[in-house]
Amino acid sequence: MGELAVDKHVKYIISVEKKKDSFESVVMDHLRMNGAYWGLTTLDILGKLHDVDADEVISWIMKCQHESGGFAGNIGHDPHMLYTLSAVQVLALFNKLDVLDIDKVAYYISGLQNEDGSFSGDIWGEVDTRFSYIAICCLSILRCLDKINVEKAVNYIVSCKNLDGGFGCTPGGESHAGQIFCCVGALAITGSLHHVDKDLLGWWLCERQVKSGGLNGRPEKLPDVCYSWWVLSSLIMIDRVHWIDKDKLVKFILDCQDVENGGISDRPDDAVDVFHTYFGVAGLSLLEYPGLKAIDPAYALPVDVINRIFFSK
Repeated sequence: MGELAVDKHVKYIISVEKKKDSFESVVMDHLRMNGAYWGLTTLDILGKLHDVDADEVISWIMKCQHESGGFAGNIGHDPHMLYTLSAVQVLALFNKLDVLDIDKVAYYISGLQNEDGSFSGDIWGEVDTRFSYIAICCLSILRCLDKINVEKAVNYIVSCKNLDGGFGCTPGGESHAGQIFCCVGALAITGSLHHVDKDLLGWWLCERQVKSGGLNGRPEKLPDVCYSWWVLSSLIMIDRVHWIDKDKLVKFILDCQDVENGGISDRPDDAVDVFHTYFGVAGLSLLEYPGLKAIDPAYALPVDVINRIFFSK
């Protein structure tokens, strides 16, 4: 088994940000805020966040804030829950949450809660349990969960639970590992994990491991490095991570590296991208790979960042 090519991955992540005219950069233009979160969190897990100009990043983030309080994926774009969480997470990485008007951001998020407890992603009204997670995670980081109706939010998430123990986008939606992370993460943050059938869900999640050692997102699908995060974090939160073969998963992730140019792909020998690089490294952190900072499975931020938010004066 190879080793994690840390220096190559750091070089790759920094180069992605600098190549503004590359195909990857152009297609990611509308979600650059998410890209910043993926890349910068990877650097922090690798212990290399200091390689980035923090003031430059923070200045750009604040230019992406809309008058509504929400953040856009890039300057001049529309605000959305997805980008708002990424903006808050990146500011948390740099210990700069104090640049925010927290009440304004909280007002934007709380205004997207619907009568049934669910959340819309933006003013256009798409409802998804991803947005429930985002609202709960974001407001928890900002220390103002009391701005929403948490009980209704939890009840809505529970209404999306399926007979196989998993969760879907909306009530009756198919169980999917990404949605399961969102629902389990939101329930973990709100202290509501008693709503989860841990053995039933743990069985569904551990069945996501295929012969190569990788994990898929639902039955009969190919393995993908990003599920090293969605599945693994969920298993850790429900205390069933010992039900998968960790060594085989580590090997699968390492086999997806581009050891010459840096970056991690979805599967071995595919093209790399910053999304899979982040989830590969984050997965290895959850697997306690040596030399990596620990990451919190619910907040998807390094443990020291979360401890700083909740335990510092």
